[in-house]
Amino acid sequence: MNSLRNKVQLIGNLGNDPEIIILENGTKLAKFSIATNETYKNTKGEKVTDTQWHNCVAWGKLAEIFEDFLSKGKEVAIEGKLVNRSYETSEGEKRYITEIKCNELLMLGK
Repeated sequence: MNSLRNKVQLIGNLGNDPEIIILENGTKLAKFSIATNETYKNTKGEKVTDTQWHNCVAWGKLAEIFEDFLSKGKEVAIEGKLVNRSYETSEGEKRYITEIKCNELLMLGK
């Protein structure tokens, strides 16, 4: 059961080109967002599409794959875990963010 704790699997489309950051030690970080869509019928019988956006990160070799092969609109399946972190803006305001730390990737589509 331990493998089921804090596990996220998503299939969606990249909302933008991955932002690649190279850290001082040479490690690559890819930041990107994934849109997932759910379609249902409302009470009037109309088809409604609900889009959710998910902030994601990938590190190291996986970040290089995002850099080399993926761009805005590409369909992917990812697996990872939810990570919470905080940071301080230049104005001294504390911000909190929840993102998915991606550890597996499957490129879908053409």
